[in-house]
Amino acid sequence: MKRTSKKNKPFWERAYKGHVLWLGKTKLGKVTLRIAHNVDPKGKYQWEAAGRAGFTDELDKAKAAVEFAVMAADKQLDLFK
Repeated sequence: MKRTSKKNKPFWERAYKGHVLWLGKTKLGKVTLRIAHNVDPKGKYQWEAAGRAGFTDELDKAKAAVEFAVMAADKQLDLFK
């Protein structure tokens, strides 16, 4: 018999004007659609995760940036612990 781990995996949930990355009941990060993206050249989507934030023009790139920030924060040792 094979044993499989029942580890929770993060999943994306669609929200009003954005997406949120959840792990159980913990919010890991979010991607929001910027309202004035036509005026400001930063980008169409804004992402925030693990104390980092950024802008991009594509939703897939924003989601990938959130997932990378969460993964990197998980491996980063705490400085003051």
